[in-house]
Amino acid sequence: MKISTMLSYTGGFSQAARDVLDMEKAGLDLVWVAEAYGFDSPSLMGYLAALTNTVQIGAAILPLYTRTPTLIAMTAAGIDALSNGRFHLGLGASGPQVIEGFHGVPYKDPLGRTREIVEICRDVWRREAPLVHQGKNFTVPLRPEEGTGLGKALKIIAHPLRSEIPIWIAALGERNVQLSAEIADGWIPFLFIPERANEVWGSALAAGKAQRSSSRGELMITAGGPLAIGEGEDIVALRELQRSTVALYVGGMGAKGKNFYNELAIRYGYEREAALIQDLYLAGKKREAEAAVPAEFLELTTLLGPRNYVAERIAAFKEAGVTHLQVLPIPQTGHSAASLIEMVKSMT
Repeated sequence: MKISTMLSYTGGFSQAARDVLDMEKAGLDLVWVAEAYGFDSPSLMGYLAALTNTVQIGAAILPLYTRTPTLIAMTAAGIDALSNGRFHLGLGASGPQVIEGFHGVPYKDPLGRTREIVEICRDVWRREAPLVHQGKNFTVPLRPEEGTGLGKALKIIAHPLRSEIPIWIAALGERNVQLSAEIADGWIPFLFIPERANEVWGSALAAGKAQRSSSRGELMITAGGPLAIGEGEDIVALRELQRSTVALYVGGMGAKGKNFYNELAIRYGYEREAALIQDLYLAGKKREAEAAVPAEFLELTTLLGPRNYVAERIAAFKEAGVTHLQVLPIPQTGHSAASLIEMVKSMT
């Protein structure tokens, strides 16, 4: 089981990057860099590539709608070259609020778009022939009647360091998860409860794997939660810090009927709580929404407690098929983020 973390740069990106250096020395295997609607992640990943030596660097995620498929492929090949083959491309649909509200792009056919982008990226990296793609969402080169008629099939000029860069897909819905299991190298779920993962996603994963090419190998999965190790109620109380995150996603990340995280909470068995959290959050009652998050949900999605307890939680994630335990270190007295990574490495 490998150890990954999501880069947190609320205190500044330069400091966060320096923290990654310490975690790299402690054995961190993979650092994910988010984009959302903040700074573009390729700039930050390029900075990390120059600063680090062994830790792998992943995009989690590059939204499907914000770049052409060829630019996604070029960006991935560029960061992979800068990092000497340490890049992982994480793709995801994001959501209508961000894609249509911030980027001004219609949020259409996320499944079909995902499949075509993956196909195009792999064609670009293999560099076997000039890129030609005829799909529902993308046509390369562009049809003459849709442009000047001067479009020409081309190969990427640079030779990618690898013809196969690992592609991960962030997915929660059954059809998205099935697609991930079929075509991706890795799957990025969110708010992952290992004890209920098979009940919620088992059939979708099985259906996707049944169509999976044997050349892809086993599907990688990254999941986990905030990490702190120690005795006493102070450590357990850190779960409360997650209330705002869960309330934001389950309650406010999308409109009613268009919130993937709310639907996930329902599928986990929290139907009444999910509805209440959403009603309160959308009504502007964020504190009340946070209070409505079940304590059990917080416990099952975190790694906070005594060493033996954390080891049990890690075992549960491993049993659920997680290959890359994703941790968000919360250092307490006597610990640093790096020392927490070191401790978790010894438990896997």
